Amino acid sequence: MLKTRIITALILAPIALGGIFFLPPLGFALFTGAVITIGAWEWANMSGMTAAAARLAYALVVAGILYGLLNVPALAVLWLALVWWILCFLMVRSYPAGAERWGSMPARAIMGLLVLVPAWVGLNHIRTGGFEFGDSDNNLLLILYVFCVVWVADIGAYFAGRAFGKAKLAPRVSPGKSWAGVWGGLVAVAVFALIISTLASATMIQSLLLVIASLITGAVSVLGDLLESMLKRFRGIKDSSQLLPGHGGIMDRIDSLTAAIPVFALVVTLLGWLTAGQW
Repeated sequence: MLKTRIITALILAPIALGGIFFLPPLGFALFTGAVITIGAWEWANMSGMTAAAARLAYALVVAGILYGLLNVPALAVLWLALVWWILCFLMVRSYPAGAERWGSMPARAIMGLLVLVPAWVGLNHIRTGGFEFGDSDNNLLLILYVFCVVWVADIGAYFAGRAFGKAKLAPRVSPGKSWAGVWGGLVAVAVFALIISTLASATMIQSLLLVIASLITGAVSVLGDLLESMLKRFRGIKDSSQLLPGHGGIMDRIDSLTAAIPVFALVVTLLGWLTAGQW
């Protein structure tokens, strides 16, 4: 299993790095749109669509929505994402109570739109917007930053959870997660944000705001993971698919990012660090 995971990662890493960091904005939008479309194909299964044709149709619908949003202002979608993830917190906290309200196949399909579409919009909003922080206009570094926040939160949660994880976070959704893991992940994120702000020669106010934005992002990334775990548990499956040998599916790899990216994009836009750009 470990050998399979390593081989898969070695194949995927250059593809992901090339698609994210070496394509022009329109190419970036198409590449990330393809990833989201594959994620939609997997989400269709989590929604309860078992027929191959239905899953393909759902993925094509999502791709069509993304295409229609190519030149639509992102802010309204990002606000919608914030409201959605607040609702997700309530759903995850109460599970399995309340599942009768969202457990139907159409409801879960709509949930997929609210997860996947804002993630793509937020990512491309960051890619094409004007970034003003630390005298840098390289939005690719901002994308790398939000990825790192999620990874740092995950690593911090892993070690803190193993050392102190007695109080479970959401045992009916994801038994392995603990409150200690959440707090450990957030501490790691705060330290990471301070290091980056120091390297960027940020002012004290900028540093404080970056820490706050990063903590919000790290916290909401946990919700992305928990929501997918809840959907898979409700559906009775372990992985979103077997598309990535040793890793499960695309959604298993990007679940935290789907929550973190649109919220981070909204926060940095509201702070005035990011403005609308051109494709």
